[in-house]
Amino acid sequence: MTPSPHPTARHIINPRLDKLPDYPFERLRGLLDPLAPPPGLEPISLSLGEPQHPYPDFVGEILHDNRHLYGKYPPVAGTPDFRDAVTEWLNRRFDLPGGMIDPDRHIAPCAGTREALFRTAFLAVPPEKAGKQPVVLMPNPFYQCYAGAAIAAGAEPVFVNALAENHFLPDFAGLDPAILARTALVYFCTPGNPQGAVADLAYLENLVALSRQYDFTLVVDECYAEIYDGDPPPGTLQTCTGNGELSGILVFHSLSKRSNVAGLRSGFVAGDADLIKLFRNLSEYGGNPSPLPVYAAATALWRDEAHVVANRALYVEKFDLAERILSNRFGFYRPKGGFFLWLDVGDGVAATKKLWRQGAVRVLPGSYLSADDPRGGNSGDPYIRVAMVFEHAVMADALTRMSEIL
Repeated sequence: MTPSPHPTARHIINPRLDKLPDYPFERLRGLLDPLAPPPGLEPISLSLGEPQHPYPDFVGEILHDNRHLYGKYPPVAGTPDFRDAVTEWLNRRFDLPGGMIDPDRHIAPCAGTREALFRTAFLAVPPEKAGKQPVVLMPNPFYQCYAGAAIAAGAEPVFVNALAENHFLPDFAGLDPAILARTALVYFCTPGNPQGAVADLAYLENLVALSRQYDFTLVVDECYAEIYDGDPPPGTLQTCTGNGELSGILVFHSLSKRSNVAGLRSGFVAGDADLIKLFRNLSEYGGNPSPLPVYAAATALWRDEAHVVANRALYVEKFDLAERILSNRFGFYRPKGGFFLWLDVGDGVAATKKLWRQGAVRVLPGSYLSADDPRGGNSGDPYIRVAMVFEHAVMADALTRMSEIL
């Protein structure tokens, strides 16, 4: 007898997944795909933060020279040489004292940072905190990965506005103490995406102190730390140089933006030895370790600074260009870090549609990166995010089209 088909499978699906926010690029396709750009204009997509600068030739050479290692299972903990290279880079870049970072205890590799940032919620969020559902704090606008991780781990995401009036740096300490008591995890990004704000050392020190006062895990996403205009952004680990106390702190770095190898999928997490051990243990069950040839190429990239300096100079030149074309309009300012423009165009969705229909330029509405305010409205409504990822000539064309249309 053939069993009758089940009328619905909804009861076997994790109900938390219904709470996931719509991913911004799916929303963008729904907004723009029904609209035709003007004929004869080459489309330019500035919606995705995918670096287009060249990466060093030695990457391909190392992958080729180590191709025989694709036949081996890669270690979850990475290779000793990779961990040493990362430790050397951290010490050099952030002027950390020797011995503060133990490559065997304080470093774990990851296949890019998105998956690792998501996975961290599962080791940092308990079933309850202060007798209630735990809270995960994050900036607003936010990287969708943070909200998705909070929801999937069973926490309540709480979005803390990062607005022009607070220099695009969220005031976590100003929250209701009852919320902070329930907080299990804070996601923070510096330099920020999309506004390019850089937290100074005092801000980071206060955030670390807050994490210890309320006993939450502090996760700092520093993947844009090597793209800046002016002084190098400080790192969270610098707040620990006095006593070497890393408890409750994890920082994330990636080669995707630093070295223009988004497809290599290589980064690392550094910090609290106990959390790193848990991170590695969780990776044994569901992680995605990089292949050994990728570890070899990544090791060389962390030890080379020449390509990073050249990459940064290209972004500075493009921000010079943007300042010439857009200055004194659309709330233009030079971001201190990262490679996005965060432009106040009055109505981000309307501007996005207009730029595509009239100029074949694809940008991202700010509201697609921001949570709605419980009292109504969305702080991202007036903005668009523009990824300054293409070469100078392409960006000059795109920014000129934007200036004329808007």
